[in-house]
Amino acid sequence: MEATQTEQRSASPFAAGLSWSNELHTGDERMDNTHEEFVTMLNALLKTPPSEQLNLYRQFLSHTVEHFAQEDRWMVATGFSEDNCHAGQHATILETMRAVETHYVQGDPDIISRLAEALAEWFPQHAATMDAGLAQHLKSVNFDSETETLADPTLIKNVTMSGCGSVSCS
Repeated sequence: MEATQTEQRSASPFAAGLSWSNELHTGDERMDNTHEEFVTMLNALLKTPPSEQLNLYRQFLSHTVEHFAQEDRWMVATGFSEDNCHAGQHATILETMRAVETHYVQGDPDIISRLAEALAEWFPQHAATMDAGLAQHLKSVNFDSETETLADPTLIKNVTMSGCGSVSCS
């Protein structure tokens, strides 16, 4: 007997969402505040019946667009090339999120829940590697994420990093 999508979803370890914890902290207060908002919105999506998710999903998508744009600005301001792999991962996630909205509107009511579960699985690793590495880099060049300014902009001249903002691009 084949399980329904709802039964499969409730069996997923990520159907309950994420708990905000020290493991998700990156060391940058502004980034962590944005991440906590992301987790809160993600969890709200997972608790909302599929038939009622679209407006909340659109808010979550809008938040995620700004969340990723914020980090992308910081990377460029501190010496990363615009096409670095961290920003590339952001672009891929956003492309998927936009496609999910389209599929939902076209009649796939469970797709938002499936994406939310996938994001709940993806996000801890992303935060622990790419984002924590970025936070460490920001600190090392004295970048203030609140004001988005560098204490000494001359430290960044002629630097074009293409990495992920962490020690590895996994």
